[in-house]
Amino acid sequence: MSTIQAITIWAIPVLFAITLHEVAHGWAAKQFGDLTAQSLGRLSLNPLKHIDPIGTILVPGILIATTGYAFGWAKPVPVNFNLLNNPKKDMVWVAIAGPAANLVMTLFWTFVLLTFLNAANNDSQYAVFFVYMSMAGIFINLVLMVLNLLPVPPLDGGRVLSGLVPDNISRILSKIEPFGLFIMFGLLFAGLLNALVFTPSILILFFIMSFFGIQPAEFIPHLEMILGANK
Repeated sequence: MSTIQAITIWAIPVLFAITLHEVAHGWAAKQFGDLTAQSLGRLSLNPLKHIDPIGTILVPGILIATTGYAFGWAKPVPVNFNLLNNPKKDMVWVAIAGPAANLVMTLFWTFVLLTFLNAANNDSQYAVFFVYMSMAGIFINLVLMVLNLLPVPPLDGGRVLSGLVPDNISRILSKIEPFGLFIMFGLLFAGLLNALVFTPSILILFFIMSFFGIQPAEFIPHLEMILGANK
């Protein structure tokens, strides 16, 4: 698969995965009393409103050119937890809204896959394009969902944990939050991030395929292609 083909296949799934993830946070915050995201125009589904030069353009571009698949992030939607009706309790729902949006998009792309899979396996090039795009959509949304559910502040999982534990533990987590990025880099360089994120994402993908009656032989070749295994 050429770089141009990879960009064409990954661009829409990645843009909407990270955009809807962030919009979901802002939308949930609005439901619980914080209008910050709305006042800044960040509840828009227009990806241009959420582009982060590094996470949305540079990193995905480098990954596509070097690995054949893409990953990225959008500019975080601002949430003022102090404006929530019940900050500690409502923070849980605001945080979980992002991964929940990724789960919904995973199911959406699964239905796209079901629509075109038979035709793609019969060598319809038109259908193959949509199968590749849908597999990319499933994969990126699962990875974002699993990654963000890690209980490391300031990831969504860390905020969920902070909202569920007693206040004294929550305060400890808030002190850890400034070092969250370094913790993630540490997990990456220790080789643990792959086991904590990629492997569970693939296992969930296989479960979803099995649930919808899609046999491994029907989707694995397409998955390998979009992940660069056949580059």
